[in-house]
Amino acid sequence: MARHERPGRVPDAVVLKYYAYKATKAVEFYRPVMYLYFLSQGLSFTQIAVLEAVYNVTTVLGEVPTGYVGDRVGRRNSLLIGTGLITVTLVGIGLSGSFVGLLGLYVCWSMGYNFRSGSEDAWLYDTLTDDLSEGQFSRVRGRGESVSLLTGVVAAVVGGYLGSQDLSYPFFVAAGVTALGLPALLSLSEPDTYEATDRDDLSLRRTLGIVRDVVTNHRIRAFIVYYYVLLAAVLYLVFMFVQPIFETVVVDLGAPPARVESLLGWYYAAISLVGAGISYYTGAIKSRIGLRRWFLVLPFAVGAALVGMYVAPVLALPVLLLARGVADTTKALASQYINDRIESVGRATVLSAMAMVSGVTVIPFQLGSGVASDVSSPLLALAVAGVVLIAGSLAVVAWEVPVASDGPASELG
Repeated sequence: MARHERPGRVPDAVVLKYYAYKATKAVEFYRPVMYLYFLSQGLSFTQIAVLEAVYNVTTVLGEVPTGYVGDRVGRRNSLLIGTGLITVTLVGIGLSGSFVGLLGLYVCWSMGYNFRSGSEDAWLYDTLTDDLSEGQFSRVRGRGESVSLLTGVVAAVVGGYLGSQDLSYPFFVAAGVTALGLPALLSLSEPDTYEATDRDDLSLRRTLGIVRDVVTNHRIRAFIVYYYVLLAAVLYLVFMFVQPIFETVVVDLGAPPARVESLLGWYYAAISLVGAGISYYTGAIKSRIGLRRWFLVLPFAVGAALVGMYVAPVLALPVLLLARGVADTTKALASQYINDRIESVGRATVLSAMAMVSGVTVIPFQLGSGVASDVSSPLLALAVAGVVLIAGSLAVVAWEVPVASDGPASELG
């Protein structure tokens, strides 16, 4: 059955509350100093990579069950659970002083994001569907991400300053801001589209069947490999190495090592500002450039940029500046592409399963890059990832065009 985008009015009051929730995500407080904090605790690059791998193993094991919970008990309730877990975990990370303790906290951290990952987009898409505005999903989600990133501009500067005083302080402040998401979420309600589904009959077996049908469907399978297996995994990997690469490059350019933390705060503020600008125009990118052209060009541009950074390290500063905005915008467009092709029943689980796919494939990237960074440098690790991205994308395109022609999307039939 064909789905055509229908004109509708976006529910402004509800969307504003969604934007308020997005403003509490608080990651920029600790992101400028997170890996420096871990290094200051005596961790090696390999141990940091293990932490990230544990995070993604937990994602793999937890995404479908937490998505199922979101489909059964409500997407808002799932978001509340996730936000509470993240708040507690951030406090724990700020207090932790051991690799073993951080391993346990990373499991909890991943579970928190598991509860939020699929449920957030599922809630938004169904809410827009209530008012016949699902075609506006990319625009609303992109602008929500823009709000989050604009908040992050200030948060990054504050986090960099706090980190120069004590590298644990940004985690405590981030926990407090994240906790503000709880009242924001309590002001939201479940969409009518979700309430009208037959979720009482949504058994785990039926849910897994829905996920299987999506993953194997010929309209979606190549896109899953192309974006969730390759591009999303490599873009995730890039963020692991922003701090050590930035430190290496700016010190080589003459910056005093004692100023690295505060400079990182300003740099992350710039990353958030650029990302907010790109994310704000997600809807325009969808309508003017088109999903097909965007996804067919981007992996090759990203791969070439990562190789270029290794040849000329100074290129890392502009490349890493753009990477965040490109990643967030692409994630929103990918979510629109998948959402347009699935039903409301099991939506949160399907979207969580997409995150799970990415979580599985990023693990070997992380472990390999950690070892390569300890042996050589993070720049070499990202260059190798860029080559893999280009080669893998070429292989997928040779197998099957991963993105359908722009136009009315077809649901699973």
